[in-house]
Amino acid sequence: MKVALVVLILTAACFAQDDFTVESSGKQKWQRDEVQKIYDSACAVVQREFGGNRTLRPKVKLLLGSDKNALAFDQREIRLVKWDPYLFAQGVVMLAFEDLLPMDQRLAMTKRAVNWADSTIDVKQVAK
Repeated sequence: MKVALVVLILTAACFAQDDFTVESSGKQKWQRDEVQKIYDSACAVVQREFGGNRTLRPKVKLLLGSDKNALAFDQREIRLVKWDPYLFAQGVVMLAFEDLLPMDQRLAMTKRAVNWADSTIDVKQVAK
């Protein structure tokens, strides 16, 4: 029983660590507990705001000590000059929001939008 409990705890810890990673250059100060708390909160806010039953846990890489503050969507990186909880939360919210609509659904919506635009005509054109 004890072994099963230890395995469960370690598995949960591994899953929690897979959601984000932090790389820090120089003497950047940050606390893993604070980063985890803000990450969890940002994901929960997006999930509550936009509904859905999918748990949002975007993969995020936090890079501290970057040249400038930026969000690299393709690399899923939040690049910060120094630790800033508000900028980190903003980046997580944006990445979580992007995860709400997977790429295949975005492409289907795009196709539908073009099809709808092509299937409508202006009333003035019919009257001519």
